[in-house]
Amino acid sequence: MSKQTNKNTDHKPDFVFGKKNYMMMAIGIGVIVLGFILMSGGGSDDPNVFNPEIYNFRRIRLAPTIVLIGFGIEVYAILLNPDKKKSK
Repeated sequence: MSKQTNKNTDHKPDFVFGKKNYMMMAIGIGVIVLGFILMSGGGSDDPNVFNPEIYNFRRIRLAPTIVLIGFGIEVYAILLNPDKKKSK
C-alpha cells in the first residue's frame, strides 16, 4: 500500500486573530505612539537651568491619557471577535 499525498490542497496559515483585530491593533499602536510623541520635549539645553515647561498640561495630563486610551484600544482589539455576524 502506498501513501497518497494531495499536493493540490492549499494550506492557508492559521492566524490567531482576524484582519479586523490586526487593524484595531495597528490603530492602538498608533495612538500609543502619538501619546509618547506628545509626552516628549520640554527639557532644557542647559542642565543648570530649570524649565517649567516640562510640567504643562500636554505632558502631564493629555499625553498619559492618550497612551491609556491606546492601551484600551489594544485590549479591545485582542478581545474583539471578528467572526461574530451582525444581526438585524
